[in-house]
Amino acid sequence: MNEQLEKSELEQLVAAAFDVGGPLARADEGYAPREQQMAMTLAVAKAISERDTLVVEAGTGVGKTFAYLVPALLSGSRTLISTATKSLQDQLFLRDLPRLREALQMPVQTALLKGRGSYLCLHRLSQARHTEQLPDRRAVMALARVERWAQETQTGDLAEMDGLDDRSPVIPIVTSTRDNCLGSDCPEFRACHVVKARREAMLADVVVVNHHLFFADMALRDSGVAELLPSVEVAIFDEAHQLAEAGVQFLGTMLGTAQLIDFSRDLLAIGLSQARGLQDWQALSAGVERAARELRMAAAGPMREVRGMLKLRWEDRSAGEGFQPAVDAVAAAAEAAVAALATVTEMAPDFIRLHERAQQFVELATVFCGTAADGAVRWIDLTPNTARLVESPLDIRAAMQEQMAAAPKAWVFTSATLGEDERLTWFTEPAGLDNATVLRVGSPFDYANHARLYVPRGFPKPNEPGHPLAVAELAARCARALGGRTFVLTTTLRNLQTVGEALIQKFEAAGDNIAVLIQGGAPKRVLLQQFMAQPRSVLVGSQSFWEGIDVPGDALQCVLIDKLPFPPPNDPLVEARVRKLENEGRNAFAEYFIAEAAVSLKQGGGRLIRTESDKGLLVICDPRMAGMNYGKRLRAALPPMGQVANESEAMDWLEGLSLERTYQPGADLAKAW
Repeated sequence: MNEQLEKSELEQLVAAAFDVGGPLARADEGYAPREQQMAMTLAVAKAISERDTLVVEAGTGVGKTFAYLVPALLSGSRTLISTATKSLQDQLFLRDLPRLREALQMPVQTALLKGRGSYLCLHRLSQARHTEQLPDRRAVMALARVERWAQETQTGDLAEMDGLDDRSPVIPIVTSTRDNCLGSDCPEFRACHVVKARREAMLADVVVVNHHLFFADMALRDSGVAELLPSVEVAIFDEAHQLAEAGVQFLGTMLGTAQLIDFSRDLLAIGLSQARGLQDWQALSAGVERAARELRMAAAGPMREVRGMLKLRWEDRSAGEGFQPAVDAVAAAAEAAVAALATVTEMAPDFIRLHERAQQFVELATVFCGTAADGAVRWIDLTPNTARLVESPLDIRAAMQEQMAAAPKAWVFTSATLGEDERLTWFTEPAGLDNATVLRVGSPFDYANHARLYVPRGFPKPNEPGHPLAVAELAARCARALGGRTFVLTTTLRNLQTVGEALIQKFEAAGDNIAVLIQGGAPKRVLLQQFMAQPRSVLVGSQSFWEGIDVPGDALQCVLIDKLPFPPPNDPLVEARVRKLENEGRNAFAEYFIAEAAVSLKQGGGRLIRTESDKGLLVICDPRMAGMNYGKRLRAALPPMGQVANESEAMDWLEGLSLERTYQPGADLAKAW
């Protein structure tokens, strides 16, 4: 790329690009410059020119992607862009960057870099042909599809394969992990797709990664970002509100039963194929797998049924009678594997890596036999089939400050939801960005005329037994007024099931032709497709539907939130953060709980209005929003919607929206979605 432009010249180029007759307008007939977008664009340009740190909260509809991409491209600076998910990575790399590169006539070289689990491992694919791990005929057919695709792919990115379920048992068999990768000792190293992707990233002007990859590399130096980061001049983090959560996941120490099971299966498969008869591989593998299952049982304790994922207090399980023996059993099984593998490491690189993995399990078990490090918190993640022991820092503050001090560059963090005060302290404080320049850019949408907020008074309180059914009853009335077109967002999986099942019963009893789609009934993407294809439906979702969901137009015109989304007070990470604030003499409820609820409300309520013509009703089924002193603060965190005083006014608003659809010229409701 060219040398970095002077500040004034960059700002002139940016302004010209967004001008009515500029390149963006010529590339997109529907483009219109927005004041909010220009404000953000110029702030990003200034941060890039001055190698400054900028935090921008940009409301829905600002167009923040172009607001950071345009100055980054025009600056001539080598740029790293990190976003929240692999699908958003693909959107940036496959759609947004090519579109801007053509519009701006910038011949920049771009690269996409994902975690190694996103790429086909040629060595493990060759081993998979002889494995006994495939559970059924469907998995065998999926493996055959992967083998055919492997002959033609240039990137090895599994996202290229249509119809390959993310949950397919084939994926962990044909991809590598940091644990089982052979590195330069691999017979397929020269053709390795991961190595190729990292090589292309090092040569590119703009590289697109994701938050998980960024922090995994910070912790493990395993993804190529550590090599890449010192060479870039601009680092941009989109969907930055997810940054802290991603960091806490990866900056800690973890011992998981899923890791142990994977190791036991690799131990058996490689042992039998490359050193049969030299050790009792079946007994060694069974010992590790048995230790993993005993650890899962000890972690679960008296719990017989687990839905989703639970965070358990370390103290609630670690003092239990069988917990420490279970951790010791993991160490013993891993030590037995270490001793056996030491006798065959010269036979193949696979055995060297297996030996290293076994040693790591011994070390991890030792860590969790001792006490937690200063400033860290421990807990146990429990799912229906796995357990994971975790020790993690409370936030990403120290890690980010270390990175930012390493080499001068421009740092830009942006999202639609980063806090509810002018300094955006919900995000900036735990991320260590106290001295950053902060900009808040509101949405260009006309919320005052297009959206209404309804907080029903006299509604059952969330801790009262009748609350979930009252939510379902109100949701049913709203959906009837609109003919579907409704989301119900719940704060817990328990409420998800209760509300969803109650809605089904109510619609069936009344003979309403309204479908109920419940999270878990199908993959998230499929549920959204069904909802948009069938407007006479209600979608009931929990945490994963509160953000990252885009349903523009009148397919969605009502969003109900069951209760204020305060963090669960018994969550070990929440408890540790509360203790820290209280030890500092601060008010944990005001500074943490309300701030967290405000950000979550903005995220959930943000599903309602997605384009400048959208209209709808946001219902918060929690009387505390109206009756408690902090309710005013939470209402202020939402976009400036008009408020309705009672259910009669709310239904009048919904019926008015329904009439607008009916009389819209040329509307074809049957085909609109």
